[in-house]
Amino acid sequence: MKSHIPVTEAAFELKLSVDTIRRWEKKGLIKATRDKNNHRLFDKTELQKAYDKYVTGGDSHPFQILKSNTLHEVTCIELFAGAGGLALGLKNAGIKSEMLVEIDKDAAETLKQNFPEWNVVCDDARNVDYTGVKADIVSGGFPCQAFSYAGSKLGFEDARGTLFFELLRCVKEVRPKIVLGENVRGLLRHDNGRTLSTMVSLLEEQGYRVRYKVARAQYLDVPQKRERLIIWGIRNDLDYDFYFPKERDYTISMREALKNIPDSLGQKYPARKAEIMKLIPPGGYWRDLPLDLQKEYMRASFYMGGGKTGMARRLAWDEPSLTLTCAPAQKQTERCHPSETRPLTVREYARIQTFPDTWEFCGKMTSQYKQIGNAVPVNLGYYLGKCILNMMKLESTPHEAELSMLSKNTFEEDLPLFSQAF
Repeated sequence: MKSHIPVTEAAFELKLSVDTIRRWEKKGLIKATRDKNNHRLFDKTELQKAYDKYVTGGDSHPFQILKSNTLHEVTCIELFAGAGGLALGLKNAGIKSEMLVEIDKDAAETLKQNFPEWNVVCDDARNVDYTGVKADIVSGGFPCQAFSYAGSKLGFEDARGTLFFELLRCVKEVRPKIVLGENVRGLLRHDNGRTLSTMVSLLEEQGYRVRYKVARAQYLDVPQKRERLIIWGIRNDLDYDFYFPKERDYTISMREALKNIPDSLGQKYPARKAEIMKLIPPGGYWRDLPLDLQKEYMRASFYMGGGKTGMARRLAWDEPSLTLTCAPAQKQTERCHPSETRPLTVREYARIQTFPDTWEFCGKMTSQYKQIGNAVPVNLGYYLGKCILNMMKLESTPHEAELSMLSKNTFEEDLPLFSQAF
């Protein structure tokens, strides 16, 4: 019996239109793979779960913050640690933090507030000395910066001045078993692909085998359509296999994620904006407004090209959230509550990023939003931690981490089928 079927067969079996199946895929509610003829195929089990959820109104998959009861003697140094999403996720998987480096004072204070025992270094990564520091893993979500190309190939010193160089310097001095880098999907195409290609070459120069792939958080117990490029490096002398998070056959809705959410700080709309946003239905955006209000709200953007689907956007209860940014009420990436006419609150932001309600964020409200919006979702960090433990042969959890079938790094091979979250 076939486990994957084409869109026409899926529509026939579920008695739905082909457009409905395609719309589910475009929204990131179901996944698609491609056959040898480049045709989309859909998993039958996943289709049935989507049908039960979106057509018959059946139960959604419950929201939970994933946590293991086993703590391993595996340590990690993390650069650009932010508010601790990745660090907490790795901890929940069973990995200890050896050192956390973060330049932002509010984010560093957040780390210290929630785990006073963590070794938090609040400083520019350029100033950190790793002498005598040992760790099994070096990780970091470095900013995406172009390199200055003086020749055909860059070496270690040629990367100096970029923050990736600081991650590389830590790797060179500490010599971890595994390197974990994470970044936006856009790094795949940054500077026509040269930035990522250079990073891979520099890690290889330091004695590491490298693989990368896009992780889609909404299939990894995160109620949010968020894509991150995951870069693994394994030291050449180690007989480890590459693993990547195994995507689930369900997504978690906003309705499940925001159950019993505690009250918290939150931005407010100006009076006129609130009047306009009140007219947007759940899951809708500016095109759902009358034409005169479209022009009033959009102003010059109304006459520009592009879909602008993030503008005047209200989230939907029965879907994952769109990608959270540094603030919930930016004009290009509006994140309005599904039923109340207001931006998402700080605690709602944190829930969607799978932080526990007990995780306290320091600083002013704008800083708290920024810390959360920039974070790695905690549950994504958990799955990455499980991948590390599978690589190191300390655990075998094929339902959480799957052996990489990638024999090489190519852009198209690593790109999943998924439309833009905005």
